[in-house]
Amino acid sequence: MSLTSAATLATLDRTGPRRITDLAAVEGVTQPAMTALVRVMEESGLVERRGDTSDKRVTLVCLTEAGASYVRTRHQAGVQAFERLIGGLTGDEVEALVAALPALRHLAELESQDREGPTR
Repeated sequence: MSLTSAATLATLDRTGPRRITDLAAVEGVTQPAMTALVRVMEESGLVERRGDTSDKRVTLVCLTEAGASYVRTRHQAGVQAFERLIGGLTGDEVEALVAALPALRHLAELESQDREGPTR
């Protein structure tokens, strides 16, 4: 799976259903590229398109259960990889990481806000 596909699934997991144009902006690709990507992910059963109940002209891309499961599995694999790596650090290095956590959380929040843009 491409990084853009994985990032798009993660965005849908975090923010819920989105328009293709919103997803393209968040992921930094063109609308036609996102349309093609969504088509492939739809054929793979990871996302589906649904009408927006508040605006019948709008189609939203939604994560399917298979897509949500993929995101959870990928996240858990990342957590396990970090656990193994942290296990190889010294006590002082672990303390330094713990001290840096508030700043890292803030960076993650800023990055998330930047990537998500306006929600519809």
